[in-house]
Amino acid sequence: MATTSRPAAPAAPELAGLPLLGSMFELKKDSLSTFLRAHRAHGDVVRITAGPPGIRATVYGVFSAEGAQQVLATQSANFRKDNAFYREIRESFGNGLLTSQDEDYLRQRRLVQPLFTKRRVDGYADAVAAEVTTLMDEWRDGGSEVVDVLHEMTRFALRAVARILFGTDVDEAVDIVERSFPELARYVLTRGYSPVTVPRQWPTPGNRKAAAVHQALYEVCDRIIAARREAGRADGDGQDLLTLLAEAESAEDGSFDATELREQVLIFLLAGHETTATSLGFALHLLGRHPEVLKKAQEEVDTVLAGRTPGAADLDALPYVTRVLKETMRLFPAAPAVGRRSVEATEVDGVAIPAGADVIVASWVTHRHPDYWEDPETFDPDRFTPEAEAARPRYAWYPFGGGPRACIGQHFSMLESVIALAMILQRYDVEAVDTEVPVTVAITLTAQGPARCRLRPRAV
Repeated sequence: MATTSRPAAPAAPELAGLPLLGSMFELKKDSLSTFLRAHRAHGDVVRITAGPPGIRATVYGVFSAEGAQQVLATQSANFRKDNAFYREIRESFGNGLLTSQDEDYLRQRRLVQPLFTKRRVDGYADAVAAEVTTLMDEWRDGGSEVVDVLHEMTRFALRAVARILFGTDVDEAVDIVERSFPELARYVLTRGYSPVTVPRQWPTPGNRKAAAVHQALYEVCDRIIAARREAGRADGDGQDLLTLLAEAESAEDGSFDATELREQVLIFLLAGHETTATSLGFALHLLGRHPEVLKKAQEEVDTVLAGRTPGAADLDALPYVTRVLKETMRLFPAAPAVGRRSVEATEVDGVAIPAGADVIVASWVTHRHPDYWEDPETFDPDRFTPEAEAARPRYAWYPFGGGPRACIGQHFSMLESVIALAMILQRYDVEAVDTEVPVTVAITLTAQGPARCRLRPRAV
């Protein structure tokens, strides 16, 4: 009996670009708008080329919820973190949980997982609340009503994650990290976009500057790790994440050595502060532009908390504040484009993907996909009622990634964000001064200008 072979999947349509350079300049200037244009012109899987002949790069943009699920979850074994950007992040920040692969990743994940259980993370609520109080006291004493909320939330999130990582040893870490991370992010971005890169060991001005920043980060982490190990639990309760990481051990996986511990700390600092800062900063700015949403969120906070400081047990009782944050993460996902490289030829959303192809899964586009989101540029927290969420595909919204590489710190990020936003809304009315905030992509979503808001103390 004759068998019928399955017809070959169609090739991905290609986004039109310049004859010799493709979409190189467009991607470097505004990759997010380029992905949106590619989706509008050609659909859910689009081939984008960039660079001159001979060293031209080709990436496949994946924009549908179904395609994202295939790349991140159902076919995740076929899509690895082997592209140029992950290589550069690995070189700059080490082989921690964000960048490691295969057995390295599985071992690290098994060692770290017990530190991120809901019960453990809920125990960090008091430390988060203390940092929010410190920040608001600084606003009160600063004498100015207008602040750049993205900058302020970056300061807060960095201090909070450093406090939880390092216990009381936060000030030195915050100062070094605040100066160092933006420099390394620019370095990674430049090298990741360049079709040809010189070895990091060559003494170019960019390499020398990055090496000095890199060394400063490693030195501060090494000093703090050594001090915590020497002090043991004598100067605290031993619940800071660094102490727990240092003590993490299993019969199967052993424990972290000094290099691994330092690299985990750096990755947690990077992933643990920028993502939360982005969500909180843009949430405040959006509330400042939508007074009706602000009023509704404040009414919930006032009713539920009645003036007291929120804790982990209050998260379920603040559903509207949570919806505000989820809608913010839809419009401004901290990781708006995630790269992978295919191992074998396959199909994604019915389109052929060759072996060795670079693939970009762009939540920036999926979160604006008209098949899942009506009037997608409008800020509407009620998109995240339980009924509305249940009616959408699982990967129509994925700010924390998905599949086996989903962010291990999801619950911590939501705990920190809900507590911080609720506390700020208790004390302040928010009015946006800057109506629009242009953004770009470095390692994470980055504002290209201030997001100033006027914060007025509430009469409550």
